[in-house]
Parts: sequence; C-alpha cells; structure tokens
Amino acid sequence: MRSLTAMPGPHPRNLVRWMVVALAMTLSACSREAEAPRPVEHGTRLAGVLIDPQMDEISGLAASRRHRDVLWMHDDGGNPERLFAVSTNGTRLATLRVEGVTKTDWEDIASFELDGKAYLLIADTGDNGGLRRSLQLHVIEEPAKLENARLRPAWSIAFRWPDGPRDCEAVAVDAEREQVLLISKKRQPPELFSLPLRPTTGTALQTAQKLGPLAGVPQPSAEALTRSPQRARLDSQVTAADISPDHRTMAVMTYRWLLLYPRLGDEGWGEAVSRAPRFQPLPWLPQAEALGWSADGSALYATGEFIPAPLYRIVP
Repeated sequence: MRSLTAMPGPHPRNLVRWMVVALAMTLSACSREAEAPRPVEHGTRLAGVLIDPQMDEISGLAASRRHRDVLWMHDDGGNPERLFAVSTNGTRLATLRVEGVTKTDWEDIASFELDGKAYLLIADTGDNGGLRRSLQLHVIEEPAKLENARLRPAWSIAFRWPDGPRDCEAVAVDAEREQVLLISKKRQPPELFSLPLRPTTGTALQTAQKLGPLAGVPQPSAEALTRSPQRARLDSQVTAADISPDHRTMAVMTYRWLLLYPRLGDEGWGEAVSRAPRFQPLPWLPQAEALGWSADGSALYATGEFIPAPLYRIVP
C-alpha cells in the first residue's frame, strides 16, 4: 500500500510532470507493437510509459507466459480486485476483475508454468503497520483471451510468518521446485522465506519457512544519511522480486538498486542469497515497486507507482 512517508520531498506527481511531453515524443515514433525502444542508458531502454489513469499505483508486474509481448500488472491496496493486461510499450489492453477474494494490500505478482498451464500468483502481503496475523496468495490461470472479463483463483494459500508480522512487497515463484519465495521489506538485512506452491493441507494456515538473510544489499553511506536520512534508509528496502524463466537467477528490486542472485548447481535459494549479488542502480522511477523478467529471460521490465511512469526494459 502506498505510504505517505515512503517518498519524502515534493510529491512524485510533480516530479514526473516534465516527463509527459518527452516520453510522448519518444513513444510517437514507436508502433503499438513496440518497435525498437530508445536507449536511456547503458543496458536500459525506455520501452514505454504508463499514462492510463486506471494504472496509478502499480505495485506488481509479471510477463505473461501465454501471450507474447504482454505484461500483467496490478495496483495497490484501496483499489478494486483487478489485473491489467498491458503491452510491453505500456498500453493497457484489458482489465480483468478477480472474484472470490478480498484485496487488502496486493504488493507483487509472479508468472509461472505448471503442468502445461500458465499461471499468475498474486501476493496480498503488504502490511505497513505490522498488524496482519495472516496473509494470502492467490493463484490464477492466465486467460486464453485478452479482453475485459472476470477470473477466479484456481487455489489460494493462507499463511503467517514464523516470528510475528512483517511487511512484504517481494514475491517470486520457482515452479521447478514448486516453491513460493517471499522477501521481507523493512527489516535489515532483508530475509528470504518460502512456502509450498501447492500445499498438501488444503485450506489450513501455512507457516512460512525462513531460509536466511539476503547478503550484500547496498546500505546508505554516512554522507547520504546526513544529507537525507529518511530517503537513504528507504533505498535498501526490497519492493519486488522475480525468478528468471530458467530458474537460475533471482532478481531483487529496492527503491534504488537492482540485485541479481545466481543459483549455483542444485543449491537452494537460501544458499544463493547468502552470497553478495551483482547489483546496479535502477534508472529513475517514481517509487520503484514493480519488476519482472521478460518471458524469454533476456531482460527485466520495471516501473513504479504514480502516473505517468516510465516502463523500462533492463538488460542486466
């Protein structure tokens, strides 16, 4: 859920006002099929811009495993239970309502394939106040058509943390191991947890298993803490995660950084995140909260809350 204290200083809507004309001019040279995007910096391209007023507060992004050049996105708590099908140039293609669930604070989404079907996992795991005793994950089969429609979960997972409430905005799925991975946000260092993707105990409340802390998350310098202590402390908070389609690399987003944790051999993700990652600064985003690997695993897409918001394609 959007926090009024998350982004100190001028309101992000004012900070991005100057982007509208520049981004529109860039996109006018691109077709709706997203031709070659314009480079922004080394390894990063501007794929599009989110300007649709319905897509304010985007907090989760995942590439479709069923529809080419389509991203699934959702917005934050306080909005209807819905998913957006969005082209890779930022154009909204369809809005789908999710029935049979209550939306408390959706914070991330993951796409995966299981038993020959394409699924999405929605993480209702936001907890700014640290008050929720149970949280929910909803698994939905991707629809065959990209049109306004209604969906229902194939199954849901109710769970709790092993050691008390915490905020979580980053969730990923390793379908090969049938494992859901969750990363805490506000505690330092961030911690990795796991849950079974298909619990055998039906509707019983699951308990997430702690796998260990994330090593090497960049921390603010003394200079940054002096200059802007609130902003500096936010930079290292984890806001999104995703596992590459080949199940070999976990990408983790903070408000400032992109971190990549490769998995060696048959080791688990707890071992993988115990080593310092490769990391790079993110391109500028208004509250970076949405990240997902492309369907072919060659790049990552990233965007943020508030509109207009750039949609980047990052080749790490």
